[in-house]
Amino acid sequence: MRILVTGASGFIGGRFAAHALSLGYEVRCSGRRAEPLSWLKQRGAECLAGDLLDPGFSERLAEGCEVIVHCAGAVGTWGPYSYFHDANVRTTEHVLAAALRSKVRRLVHLSSPSMYFDGRDHRDITEDFVPPRFFDHYGATKYLAEQKVFAAGRQGLEVIALRPRFVIGAGDTAIFPRLLRAHQSGRLKIIGRGENQVDLTPVENLNLALDLAIRAPEAALGQAYNISNGEPVAFWPTFNRLLERLGMPALTRHVPYPLAYGMACLAEWRAHLTPGQPEPAILRLGMAVMARDFNLNIDAARAQLGYQPQVSVADGLEAFARWWEAGMPAGLESAWSSNERAGHALG
Repeated sequence: MRILVTGASGFIGGRFAAHALSLGYEVRCSGRRAEPLSWLKQRGAECLAGDLLDPGFSERLAEGCEVIVHCAGAVGTWGPYSYFHDANVRTTEHVLAAALRSKVRRLVHLSSPSMYFDGRDHRDITEDFVPPRFFDHYGATKYLAEQKVFAAGRQGLEVIALRPRFVIGAGDTAIFPRLLRAHQSGRLKIIGRGENQVDLTPVENLNLALDLAIRAPEAALGQAYNISNGEPVAFWPTFNRLLERLGMPALTRHVPYPLAYGMACLAEWRAHLTPGQPEPAILRLGMAVMARDFNLNIDAARAQLGYQPQVSVADGLEAFARWWEAGMPAGLESAWSSNERAGHALG
């Protein structure tokens, strides 16, 4: 089976493309630049660089593929709405249009539980939850992109969406690297009491879920599924265990959440007054995420997809620690697990 993986130059897309190759899929990859795809090309993937905002490029990618795993998009919280709308909604529209024209059978969409987040504590969130307001442009546009996917499903395309939470492991450049650099600079403090419970999801478990979505039965289609390890952890004690593993001093200093949030508001206000609006060092979203309970109910994924997490949070953190100690190599060869190299599926 030939599958297309968009966004393969990123952490999640690249790791899944490598996993798919190990399972025997014929893999076509896309990314904005060719160089980050080179390690996948060496593994046997067909790699094409281009911009999904170009409908013609999306058409070329989809041609001859049976399944698309759509991982491309913008992450983050800083920037104008137009940037996130282009990267998350318009690109998805182009991929969906190309899939329908090329008679692609199925599209698996990498969505995000960020659409749930409204700055408050939430526990055991189910897929039908919609907040009274979206916290940022990222969550809002990921929600809108998902609606476009389900609309295409009503036109004959088989669709399914996954919402993975806090994906960790070798190759992650979004979560722990930023915290570790802030800690190394002496700027990082525990936000609030440090007791908030969150989900962490090793990338190997997301790879498993993506493959299950490719092979999911008809009854599971047309729905979104939360993906995590299903075992919330106390975030700050977990981060301190990572610091201990890396030989760094533990965090002991706290900053009250209202003060941290207020400082982030001020930092964002100042940045908005600066030409070019550079991203401030602290953001309201970051302060809220680091202080609030936020975990997902994964019963639907277990029941409908047969999803059972295989890699523990501790093992995911260890994989990240080894990659960090190796100097965060730009190519993800070192992030390709022994199971993936051997061609064994997780589960």
